[in-house]
Amino acid sequence: MNNKEKRELKARIITSAYAYKTRRKRLIYSVSIAASVMVLLGVGFSQNYSSESSITEFTESSGNVEIESVNDVQLFLNGNKKVAIQDNNSSIAYQTDGRELNIADSLGKGQEIELDDPNEFNTLVVPYGKRSKITLSDGTKVWLNSGSKLTYPAVFKGKNREVFLNGEAIFDVSHNAEHPFKVLSKGHTIEVLGTVFNVSNYPDEDNIRTVLKSGSVAISYKSDSFFKSEKKTKITPGTMAVYDKSKPQVKTKNVNVENYFSWREGVLIFKNNNLKYIMRKLGRYYNVNINFRELELENETFSGYLNLKDSMRSVLSTLQEAADFNYQTNKDGSIIINKQEMME
Repeated sequence: MNNKEKRELKARIITSAYAYKTRRKRLIYSVSIAASVMVLLGVGFSQNYSSESSITEFTESSGNVEIESVNDVQLFLNGNKKVAIQDNNSSIAYQTDGRELNIADSLGKGQEIELDDPNEFNTLVVPYGKRSKITLSDGTKVWLNSGSKLTYPAVFKGKNREVFLNGEAIFDVSHNAEHPFKVLSKGHTIEVLGTVFNVSNYPDEDNIRTVLKSGSVAISYKSDSFFKSEKKTKITPGTMAVYDKSKPQVKTKNVNVENYFSWREGVLIFKNNNLKYIMRKLGRYYNVNINFRELELENETFSGYLNLKDSMRSVLSTLQEAADFNYQTNKDGSIIINKQEMME
């Protein structure tokens, strides 16, 4: 090999070494960027859900406030102090600083309760057969239907205003663009700024229904994919979003919103709903256990208006005018729905 060839070979070796070194630096830099992105994403995910964890964990661990264990509306303060509210038309209202609570009955007579620690969570439990209204410290009004439980802080702090709901409630949220209002349940979050909507989330039902009357809400939930990524669905007024707990997934459709808000005024409105759905609603409202002797009766449909200020007997008589069934009342107060011919 002559001197010229040796010089050319040396140049190629140096060039190759430099190119390898450059590629290696680029690879290390790219990996570093990817690692940084993963760290940032991890921090973002943690921040996204860490705010939920405290109220969620408190709700799941507070076994002393089970709906089935109370007969009257019960307010649990700071997890242990209990206030019984016997008047079904009582109003509950928190002061803006969360340090004082006012409870007024239907005659206007009330009591003031000073709270030891406004930073603690409170829980309002509404048993079957009862209803209640509460004004939270931010001015948000909540109407709780029978068989429902709402957990919330006496005063909201931090970026989000969060409550946890089991059962059904109507929310009239006080607007605050800097502090979004969130209604949490297991694997499901409704986020609003200021709006009116109904949420139905009972443990014995397969879905969570959100019906929007005004404003806008965003429903977030974890997908059923391998990475359990968060999905979000926004709905507009006049829309119902149905979250399937088993999938999980959300489907939306247009509805007459008044059908889902009328219970607040003591009225139920139905449009081609089956008897199973209707009897479940009535059972909760009147605190009566209702069962079907023949399962095919569950699919009978009904459209109409039921005045819940009437007795259970009157409401069932109204239903009998449109649906082909009869019923009998047992000694324990429970009701059995039968076919007409079985009562002849």
